[in-house]
Amino acid sequence: MIDRSRLATLMARELESYRTRNPRSLAAYQSATSLFGSVPMTWMNKSAGGFPLYLSKAKGAHVEDLDGHDLIDFCLGDTGAMAGHSPAATVAAVEQRFAELGGATAMMPSEDAAWVGAELARRFGLPFWSFALTGTDANRWAIRLARAVTGRPKILFHNYCYHGSVDESLIVIGPDGEGISRPGNVGAPVDVTVTSRVVEYNDLAGLERQLAHGDVAAMLMEPALTNIGIVLPNDGYLAGVRELTRKHGTLLINDETHTFSAGPGGCTQAWGLAPDMLTIGKAIAGGIPAAAYGLSEELANKIARRSDLDLIDVGGVGGTLAGNVLSVAATRATLEHVLTDEAFDAMSGLSERFAGGVRRIIDRYELPWSITRLGARSEYRFVRQPSNGGESNASADAELEDFIHVYLANRGVLLTPFHNMALMCPATTPEDVAQHHEAFEKCIGDLVG
Repeated sequence: MIDRSRLATLMARELESYRTRNPRSLAAYQSATSLFGSVPMTWMNKSAGGFPLYLSKAKGAHVEDLDGHDLIDFCLGDTGAMAGHSPAATVAAVEQRFAELGGATAMMPSEDAAWVGAELARRFGLPFWSFALTGTDANRWAIRLARAVTGRPKILFHNYCYHGSVDESLIVIGPDGEGISRPGNVGAPVDVTVTSRVVEYNDLAGLERQLAHGDVAAMLMEPALTNIGIVLPNDGYLAGVRELTRKHGTLLINDETHTFSAGPGGCTQAWGLAPDMLTIGKAIAGGIPAAAYGLSEELANKIARRSDLDLIDVGGVGGTLAGNVLSVAATRATLEHVLTDEAFDAMSGLSERFAGGVRRIIDRYELPWSITRLGARSEYRFVRQPSNGGESNASADAELEDFIHVYLANRGVLLTPFHNMALMCPATTPEDVAQHHEAFEKCIGDLVG
């Protein structure tokens, strides 16, 4: 339904506007010759405008770029700033810990850690917790523990899942229905099929076939797919996953790093799930690097009884900065005062408003698109509701996605650069949502004609 020549003409117009509007960001990008790819991290080159906007300052649900534009931020650090930018309670805790009390990297515990562990246990239902700095690290350590306890070598993933840069997770389903390395995988230490298995989301029959090999230590999964577009579980799917993993002696790990948007205890609390381990990163410390992983009592006891496992020094589980008192102080403040149960109610309600408005615009223009919501997170797609990662990946339209992103950025609205995700934080307002809808409807009107 999209006239591609019209799309190309409109895109050229928007790119010219983007370049004209942002001379200081462009100059900063062009002068960053000491940086590999001209950016601090190469993924920052995923910019629909051809160069990234440079941050000047941020507060709440808004950011300001170097050229002085105020932008509504629905990206929110791709979940890392789900608490909003610099929430007051987190700022106060960090300032007190770092400036007044000091000792951020003293390699000593603080009393905040036990509070955070108890709060995570309340929210997610797992009684024992340990800390990391990123969701990737939490996943890596959970995988090591799973292999140690089960004696099995392989980890099972969903097709087009997202678990950070975990080597084992970069596997997709190939043309013959079996796993292959995900296209573009950089410097894999071994063939990913040696370490991993893969199955489509919402495919219980395929899951049983993979588990039947008897070599899967753990299934690491998001309860709902996110980074390939939100894909929700069919009725009975997650219960079936839990039943089959138990049947085949495979541990189940829920990665709630992105699905934390579903509520104060993520999908695990909202949907009554019972994983053996749970990992979470990004959002829990209000933007300060922090992550955590939780263990069931049964699993923690099994690990504790293993005298052959070096959990203290060089066993591969830990990190010098993990659990540092600055990150833990930020985590406590964020969970206690910012990302509260009440805050999630408001964020989810606003996300419902966002999704409803987008749906009405899509329907008004009779587009075969969809929008899916997971608590405080919504995402529109150029297809009707994919049911698994393969379908979702196949529906991608890079030209159309880039056009929408640069169009909205030129009108003061930021979406997550990797996809069309919009996240609400406690500081997001109905007016912010309305501004998105106004720009989005104008975008679609220009596109459809």
